[in-house]
Amino acid sequence: MRNLKFDRIDRMLLEALQQDARLTTAELAELVSLSPSPCARRIRRLEQAGLIKRYRAELDKSRLGLTVTTFVQVRLDRHRQERVEAFEERMNDMPEVVQCHSVSGHFDYLLQVIVADMDAFEGWLRHFRQLEMVDTVDSSFAIRTVKENGSLPLPTH
Repeated sequence: MRNLKFDRIDRMLLEALQQDARLTTAELAELVSLSPSPCARRIRRLEQAGLIKRYRAELDKSRLGLTVTTFVQVRLDRHRQERVEAFEERMNDMPEVVQCHSVSGHFDYLLQVIVADMDAFEGWLRHFRQLEMVDTVDSSFAIRTVKENGSLPLPTH
Protein backbone atom coordinates (compact mmCIF):
# COMPACT_ATOMS: atom_id res chain seq x y z
CA MET A 1 0.00 0.00 0.00
CA ARG A 2 2.94 2.33 0.56
CA ASN A 3 3.62 2.48 -3.19
CA LEU A 4 -0.04 2.56 -4.18
CA LYS A 5 -1.69 5.87 -4.93
CA PHE A 6 -4.51 5.92 -2.42
CA ASP A 7 -6.99 8.75 -2.80
CA ARG A 8 -10.30 9.83 -1.31
CA ILE A 9 -12.35 7.74 -3.76
CA ASP A 10 -10.30 4.61 -3.04
CA ARG A 11 -10.84 5.21 0.69
CA MET A 12 -14.60 5.64 0.13
CA LEU A 13 -14.75 2.40 -1.88
CA LEU A 14 -12.83 0.47 0.77
CA GLU A 15 -15.01 1.85 3.57
CA ALA A 16 -18.19 0.97 1.67
CA LEU A 17 -16.97 -2.57 0.90
CA GLN A 18 -16.01 -3.14 4.54
CA GLN A 19 -19.58 -2.31 5.50
CA ASP A 20 -21.24 -4.33 2.73
CA ALA A 21 -19.19 -6.38 0.29
CA ARG A 22 -22.34 -7.28 -1.65
CA LEU A 23 -22.76 -3.78 -3.04
CA THR A 24 -22.83 -3.91 -6.82
CA THR A 25 -20.39 -1.95 -8.92
CA ALA A 26 -23.25 0.32 -9.93
CA GLU A 27 -24.15 0.98 -6.27
CA LEU A 28 -20.51 1.63 -5.39
CA ALA A 29 -20.12 3.91 -8.39
CA GLU A 30 -23.11 5.95 -7.27
CA LEU A 31 -21.72 6.21 -3.73
CA VAL A 32 -18.41 7.63 -4.95
CA SER A 33 -19.83 9.65 -7.87
CA LEU A 34 -18.17 7.68 -10.66
CA SER A 35 -19.56 5.80 -13.61
CA PRO A 36 -19.52 1.99 -13.24
CA SER A 37 -16.55 1.29 -15.57
CA PRO A 38 -13.99 3.51 -13.80
CA CYS A 39 -15.33 2.30 -10.47
CA ALA A 40 -14.85 -1.34 -11.50
CA ARG A 41 -11.28 -0.54 -12.65
CA ARG A 42 -10.50 1.04 -9.27
CA ILE A 43 -11.87 -1.97 -7.38
CA ARG A 44 -9.85 -4.35 -9.58
CA ARG A 45 -6.71 -2.24 -8.94
CA LEU A 46 -7.34 -2.38 -5.16
CA GLU A 47 -7.77 -6.17 -5.41
CA GLN A 48 -4.62 -6.61 -7.50
CA ALA A 49 -2.66 -4.45 -5.04
CA GLY A 50 -3.71 -6.82 -2.27
CA LEU A 51 -5.74 -4.27 -0.31
CA ILE A 52 -8.87 -6.35 -0.83
CA LYS A 53 -7.83 -9.87 0.13
CA ARG A 54 -11.20 -11.60 -0.21
CA TYR A 55 -14.95 -11.23 0.09
CA ARG A 56 -16.82 -13.28 2.67
CA ALA A 57 -20.10 -13.56 4.53
CA GLU A 58 -20.38 -12.70 8.21
CA LEU A 59 -22.37 -15.43 9.94
CA ASP A 60 -24.52 -15.10 13.05
CA LYS A 61 -22.82 -17.11 15.81
CA SER A 62 -25.86 -17.35 18.06
CA ARG A 63 -28.14 -18.61 15.26
CA LEU A 64 -25.50 -21.27 14.56
CA GLY A 65 -25.56 -22.28 18.22
CA LEU A 66 -22.06 -20.97 18.91
CA THR A 67 -22.67 -19.25 22.23
CA VAL A 68 -19.27 -19.35 23.98
CA THR A 69 -16.41 -17.07 22.99
CA THR A 70 -13.19 -17.54 24.92
CA PHE A 71 -9.88 -15.74 24.81
CA VAL A 72 -7.09 -18.18 25.54
CA GLN A 73 -3.56 -17.07 26.41
CA VAL A 74 -0.88 -19.65 25.72
CA ARG A 75 2.75 -19.99 26.72
CA LEU A 76 4.88 -22.54 24.90
CA ASP A 77 7.34 -24.78 26.71
CA ARG A 78 10.24 -23.86 24.42
CA HIS A 79 10.69 -21.34 21.66
CA ARG A 80 12.63 -23.41 19.18
CA GLN A 81 11.55 -22.72 15.62
CA GLU A 82 10.19 -26.23 15.01
CA ARG A 83 8.01 -26.02 18.16
CA VAL A 84 6.63 -22.63 17.13
CA GLU A 85 5.90 -23.83 13.60
CA ALA A 86 4.25 -27.01 14.88
CA PHE A 87 2.04 -25.01 17.26
CA GLU A 88 1.00 -22.53 14.58
CA GLU A 89 0.23 -25.35 12.16
CA ARG A 90 -2.00 -27.00 14.78
CA MET A 91 -3.85 -23.71 15.36
CA ASN A 92 -4.59 -23.46 11.64
CA ASP A 93 -6.07 -26.98 11.79
CA MET A 94 -8.48 -26.22 14.68
CA PRO A 95 -11.75 -24.73 13.39
CA GLU A 96 -12.70 -23.56 16.91
CA VAL A 97 -9.69 -21.22 16.89
CA VAL A 98 -10.98 -18.32 14.81
CA GLN A 99 -8.01 -16.05 15.58
CA CYS A 100 -4.47 -16.74 16.72
CA HIS A 101 -2.02 -13.93 17.44
CA SER A 102 1.61 -14.13 18.44
CA VAL A 103 1.84 -11.54 21.24
CA SER A 104 4.31 -9.85 23.54
CA GLY A 105 4.16 -10.07 27.31
CA HIS A 106 3.82 -13.01 29.69
CA PHE A 107 2.21 -15.25 27.07
CA ASP A 108 3.26 -16.19 23.55
CA TYR A 109 -0.13 -16.42 21.85
CA LEU A 110 -3.65 -15.09 22.22
CA LEU A 111 -6.39 -17.25 20.72
CA GLN A 112 -10.05 -16.51 20.16
CA VAL A 113 -11.96 -19.77 20.48
CA ILE A 114 -15.66 -20.07 19.58
CA VAL A 115 -17.70 -23.14 20.53
CA ALA A 116 -21.31 -24.14 21.16
CA ASP A 117 -21.26 -24.38 24.96
CA MET A 118 -19.12 -25.01 28.03
CA ASP A 119 -19.04 -28.75 27.42
CA ALA A 120 -17.67 -28.14 23.94
CA PHE A 121 -15.06 -25.76 25.37
CA GLU A 122 -14.03 -28.31 27.97
CA GLY A 123 -13.62 -30.93 25.24
CA TRP A 124 -11.59 -28.53 23.10
CA LEU A 125 -9.43 -27.56 26.09
CA ARG A 126 -8.72 -31.21 26.99
CA HIS A 127 -7.60 -31.82 23.42
CA PHE A 128 -5.61 -28.56 23.34
CA ARG A 129 -3.73 -29.29 26.57
CA GLN A 130 -2.46 -32.53 25.01
CA LEU A 131 -0.32 -30.54 22.58
CA GLU A 132 3.21 -31.30 23.73
CA MET A 133 4.53 -27.78 23.10
CA VAL A 134 1.89 -26.06 25.29
CA ASP A 135 3.14 -25.14 28.76
CA THR A 136 0.61 -22.69 30.27
CA VAL A 137 -2.99 -21.88 29.36
CA ASP A 138 -5.18 -19.10 30.78
CA SER A 139 -8.77 -18.61 29.59
CA SER A 140 -11.17 -15.67 29.81
CA PHE A 141 -14.79 -15.99 28.72
CA ALA A 142 -16.53 -13.18 26.87
CA ILE A 143 -19.59 -12.07 28.85
CA ARG A 144 -21.04 -10.12 25.94
CA THR A 145 -19.74 -8.61 22.73
CA VAL A 146 -19.62 -4.83 22.59
CA LYS A 147 -17.92 -4.49 19.19
CA GLU A 148 -16.94 -7.18 16.72
CA ASN A 149 -15.53 -7.29 13.21
CA GLY A 150 -15.18 -3.53 12.98
CA SER A 151 -13.93 -1.89 9.84
CA LEU A 152 -10.23 -1.21 9.58
CA PRO A 153 -9.25 2.43 10.10
CA LEU A 154 -8.02 3.67 6.72
CA PRO A 155 -5.10 6.10 6.39
CA THR A 156 -5.98 9.62 5.36
CA HIS A 157 -2.69 10.62 3.72
